[in-house]
Amino acid sequence: MMAAEYTDIDIAPFIDHSLLHPTATQQQLEQWCAEADKYHFASVCISPTWVRLAAELLHNKQPKVCTVIGFPTGATTSAVKLYEAQEAVENGATELDLVINLGWLKAGKSDEIHREISAICEETGQVIKVIQETILLTDTEKNLAAEVSMDAGAAFLKTSTGWNGGATVADVKLLKEVAQDRVEIKASGGIRTAEQALELILAGATRLGTSRGVDLIRQREES
Repeated sequence: MMAAEYTDIDIAPFIDHSLLHPTATQQQLEQWCAEADKYHFASVCISPTWVRLAAELLHNKQPKVCTVIGFPTGATTSAVKLYEAQEAVENGATELDLVINLGWLKAGKSDEIHREISAICEETGQVIKVIQETILLTDTEKNLAAEVSMDAGAAFLKTSTGWNGGATVADVKLLKEVAQDRVEIKASGGIRTAEQALELILAGATRLGTSRGVDLIRQREES
């Protein structure tokens, strides 16, 4: 059955309404928070600099405040990532999308990756979504990253930053198979159509990271 036939799926609760462009302004941030509230999106996903304001704007409202850690390269030190995570939580974030150290992953340094993720999970006590950047990895590396992330306490496996390419149905299925329902899956990057969004949901994604959430809702309403 084609994804287009699943007309009963409400995609809004899956969406992390993302505003991660370096030139994002306060006016855009205010718009994104208002849209997230209006359409009942899961969260706004924003840069750390905007967390405090977003937490004020979404106080007592349904959407969560999500931010990114070590974004977009994952190549900052573990100490810096930990501080960035702690500060984000102090400022009101309740979900953290953490980019792993891809160089460590390529070198098979699973202990270092585990230590970094587990410290952030333990010190913040919040929902941690570990970003793998699947487009740059082999299937073996994706599997390793997933296993280490889950063992370290991640709540979600996330496909991509969106800066090097986006989520594929194949990668979501791979992560879903590895996860075996132990954690959730977030697909992100390049989600431009409602059809794409549905295909990723049907493949196993429980969150979608996209800056086009409002477009996706409108497409669903018009279909």
